Amino acid sequence: MSFCAWISAHYEEQGPVKWLAFVLEMIAAITLFLLMLLTCSDVFGRYFLANSIDGTTELTEIALAILIFAEMPIITWRGGHVVVDILDRMLGGTIIKLLGLLSAFLIASSLYFIATQIFFLAQRSFRRDEVTEFLQLPVGLIVEYIAYMSWITAAGMITYGVYRLLFLSRE
Repeated sequence: MSFCAWISAHYEEQGPVKWLAFVLEMIAAITLFLLMLLTCSDVFGRYFLANSIDGTTELTEIALAILIFAEMPIITWRGGHVVVDILDRMLGGTIIKLLGLLSAFLIASSLYFIATQIFFLAQRSFRRDEVTEFLQLPVGLIVEYIAYMSWITAAGMITYGVYRLLFLSRE
């Protein structure tokens, strides 16, 4: 089986979204693996060598940010968020679809606004040369990454809402 056939068999998304999902899941998987290695090494060093790895807390925080924000666009596109459907039986299908589109628009707008504010904070961190406490890593890089991933998630949310309206409304 070729690599492209494997991707097509394991990802239900179409077009460039399929490849974006693959790349983001690879980033998340590699980050999770490195986080596991870091934690195991730190615990081993702490208990058997009486010396832990310096900056483990900072690296763990950064890895969690990378992991969470790499998966956020994928989960959003796949509609994997928690949905409360208490009123679905009382309201008609058209109203439910309109409310779904309204929520997609509100979530995408909120994510866009939040990403803009986060990007502003990243630029301020760069101007001030802010770095982490122990490892002296630039804070602006991870904050900027969070802003970009939030923008991608906002775009995914709005395209998912339109996709649901146009293609899944016939179910």
